[in-house]
Amino acid sequence: MTKTFMARIAAVAGGLLLSFAALAAGGGDLQQAGTDLNDRASLQRGAQLYMNYCAGCHSLKYLRYSRMADDLGLTEDEVMNHLNLTGAKFGEHIVSSMPAEQAAKWFGQVPPDLSLITRVRGSDWVYTYMKSFYLDDTRPLGWNNTLFPNASMPNPLWKQQGLQHAVFGESDPATGDTLVEHLEVSTPGTQSAAEFDQTVRDLTAFLEYAGEPAALKRQGIGVWVILFLSFLTLLAWLLKNEYWRDVH
Repeated sequence: MTKTFMARIAAVAGGLLLSFAALAAGGGDLQQAGTDLNDRASLQRGAQLYMNYCAGCHSLKYLRYSRMADDLGLTEDEVMNHLNLTGAKFGEHIVSSMPAEQAAKWFGQVPPDLSLITRVRGSDWVYTYMKSFYLDDTRPLGWNNTLFPNASMPNPLWKQQGLQHAVFGESDPATGDTLVEHLEVSTPGTQSAAEFDQTVRDLTAFLEYAGEPAALKRQGIGVWVILFLSFLTLLAWLLKNEYWRDVH
């Protein structure tokens, strides 16, 4: 095996280990995201949500504004006037304007790039994570997360979701920590539960797209490939029958 091949295997294995670690950290109780990359309207809404609520801290360093516009059916003016909030050029990558030093000071660490978050964690993990924030006075920013305990970020969508509080149950025999039984919305947000589910689904779908932009075109091309192979199979079958017509 070549070194390149071995490196790819190691990368895939590493991604799987991170995914399993994420499931272990959150108990593996994930909700189904139900994303649909063929729903362009959902991707467009997700792009707007990301730029308004996530891009201030998190980058998408592998995705360009121009590529996003082309894939999501947006014009340059729409992207530059409504989605580009950093003053970057149309052909540049989507990079947060937050200085790394200040981010580390405010949050304890630099917010991670989210280009590959759904490929490492999975779309269901991202969807569940965004719905699992609750108020916690013991945390520096006042928020905690049941899926990813002690996360160093607040809930960016708290206005839409409302304020969630944790209802605690029994203690963990291994650690002695009191376990969160479930979450309750104590102060309603601007959206109903169903509307908020769709909001998080749109955001998750956009991050899923950002992790592999080529997936949109690959799926479209895949249909034509299947049709071509079906036609080729039919042609080969007819040709075989013609060749063996006079053979008894």
